[in-house]
Amino acid sequence: MQKNSQLWRWLAIVFFLSFAALGWLGREIYLDKPPIPQQIVSSTGQILYTGEQIQRGQQAWLSAGGQQMGSVWGHGSYVAPDWSADWLHREVLALRNIWAQQQYKKDYAQLNREEQAPIDVRVISVMRTNTYDAARDTVTIQAERAEAMAQVAQHYESLFGTDPAQDKLREQYAMIAGSIKDADDLKALPAFFFWSAWAAATNRPGENHLSYTSNWPHEPLVQNTPTTGTSLWSIASIILLIGGIAAMVLFHNMQRTEEPAVCPEKDPLITLQLTPSMKATFKYFYVVIGLLLAQVGMGIISAHYQVEGGSFFGIPLAEALPFTVSRTIHTQLGVLWIATAWLATGLFLAPVLGGKEPKFQKLGTDALFYALLLIVVGSIATGWIGTMQRLGSDYSFWLGNQGLEYTSMGRVWQILLFVGLLIWATLLGRGLWPALRKPSESQGLIAMVFISAVCIGLFYASSLVWGQKTHYAMIEYWRWWLVHLWVEGFFEVFATAVIALLMSRLGLIRAASANRAIVLETIVFLFGGILGTLHHLYFTGSPTSVIAVGAMFSALEVVPLALIAAEAYHTYRHTQAAPWVEKYRWSIMCFVAVGFWNTVGAGLLGFAINPPIALYYVQGLNMTAAHGHAALFGVYGMLGIGLMLFCLRGLAPAAKWNDGLLKPAFWSMNIGLFMMVFMSLLPAGIYQAAASVEHGLWYARSAEIIHSSVMETLVWLRVPGDIVFAVGVLYLALFAIRLLGRDRSQTVVVGEPAKA
Repeated sequence: MQKNSQLWRWLAIVFFLSFAALGWLGREIYLDKPPIPQQIVSSTGQILYTGEQIQRGQQAWLSAGGQQMGSVWGHGSYVAPDWSADWLHREVLALRNIWAQQQYKKDYAQLNREEQAPIDVRVISVMRTNTYDAARDTVTIQAERAEAMAQVAQHYESLFGTDPAQDKLREQYAMIAGSIKDADDLKALPAFFFWSAWAAATNRPGENHLSYTSNWPHEPLVQNTPTTGTSLWSIASIILLIGGIAAMVLFHNMQRTEEPAVCPEKDPLITLQLTPSMKATFKYFYVVIGLLLAQVGMGIISAHYQVEGGSFFGIPLAEALPFTVSRTIHTQLGVLWIATAWLATGLFLAPVLGGKEPKFQKLGTDALFYALLLIVVGSIATGWIGTMQRLGSDYSFWLGNQGLEYTSMGRVWQILLFVGLLIWATLLGRGLWPALRKPSESQGLIAMVFISAVCIGLFYASSLVWGQKTHYAMIEYWRWWLVHLWVEGFFEVFATAVIALLMSRLGLIRAASANRAIVLETIVFLFGGILGTLHHLYFTGSPTSVIAVGAMFSALEVVPLALIAAEAYHTYRHTQAAPWVEKYRWSIMCFVAVGFWNTVGAGLLGFAINPPIALYYVQGLNMTAAHGHAALFGVYGMLGIGLMLFCLRGLAPAAKWNDGLLKPAFWSMNIGLFMMVFMSLLPAGIYQAAASVEHGLWYARSAEIIHSSVMETLVWLRVPGDIVFAVGVLYLALFAIRLLGRDRSQTVVVGEPAKA
């Protein structure tokens, strides 16, 4: 008990110190973010853009799809360009041609190398010199550069407008004509793109060869190359990773080996009585499967748009379901169905762990279900309406699609979801309260479940921090609080604690051992995970200290994953502990899959892109998509499915349980995911990475590369994996359908065959 108390104190220290450091670095990002000048003027005195136009352009881009339609500073989707890199390259080409015409009456490409060289030097000097005057809050632009900017702006106004000359490019980018309908928004859009490119190339005040985005993206034409710190901190992070893994292995081997738990002869949960609120969670899991099916469908459509930007096998589907909508739904549902599975598991287990059913618990469970259903359906419907009708930035922000990856639903829906999560945490807490007050071997595990649930509810508030006019660098800072800390942080702690509780209740592991292990694992995870959030923010207008801290702590995130494979093996051995454990085989096998994908998806593929020097070249490429698919579904998705199957084992009639359907479902989903990642996404990312290193990010994300024969072949190679994966999901759905058709009012106990 004394050791456990010490671990809890260390957990509290790590938690508060890590968040203090994250908050302090957030303050540094706020202070050092690229300025939004009141005016951008030419050397002739002409006002080119205003600060209000830059902010309006940001809102216009987000309302048109935002991070579902290309990316800015590397964050977003991968079919359309990264607009920061694209603007920067187009502006350089235009400026070189203007000067070539002035001096030689020829295009730049027609000049010999001796004639091109002084123009190249002049371009670098002009693009990297910071002309921001803080006293006047103004950026001054040379007249020739202003002319180049006008040419690039015209390109974007045509592209996001309805100019028929851009139809082919729009199809390649999977865009629809008239993405932005309002004329003033269309005029403001180039202001935001210019500003994001200006911040990417212009030196920070007092710095030499260091832009606001630490020289990201790679653009040799303006000498945007990795900084010294980017390289050195990458080397340091790799050294720390190796040392951390060695220390973890040594610590693991030094621990006194405890006697394994003695597996009971019978299922310990065989006498567990279902309460009304436990039965009420049954419908949650059918929504989980329905959302999973919808996500798979949207994923298939979104992937195909990479080949046919406006059609689906010749069907003009984009007229009703454009890429921005299908990808928004795909990413949003991925988070929602996984979260729903975990929320339902918590509600199912609360009376089990607490020992009794709180008053009105079923009413709360039912009300929360319909509230969550309203949020899911409502957010998708209003997002689709806003995109199709081009209802503008106010509608998009409050009701439609905010244009932010994984956090796209409108603010009204976010507020409702926040309230729903607080209600869920309250329902869970009141169910667990008797167990929290009663000393027991499992008390620490139950406390961890409760604390993580409270954090899940409270930390979703980070989605409510930014507003319509919030600086883009700060939007990214807070967005990753939600995506990384909420989804990858506290939800994972919650699910890990729930798994440990399940295993201890089944008698497969000792409760005392699980108590210590979970607290220790949480300490190790949060120690690297909280500040590891910063690896998403290396190049989003943040100071170089973010690169240093993010590189080191994101390496520490990977350290505990080194032993996950061994943990997965020990989890698999539980399936052979006793004959009755076979009832939970596929739930346990899902937990084994979580261990595998934690090592491969989160560990290997995650660290492949985490070091600053790696992310410098591959941010915004399919390397990130490979990691995202393997980690999101492989780890969190399989975890959700495993928890769902455990709950369904108790909720459904045993006579209708069919392991013959679960076996192909499990293997098809995992094999299909493996094929999808390693036959398509990862090779595509490597191919793009080579183009990024050699020519620059603009080229890796250009239509020339995205629609090259190699890339389109790799997209088609995703089809076999998609089919195998989809078959697995269909088997899972068929399994769930076969559980229906019986009056569930009859008491059913976990692990006991239903009576005829």
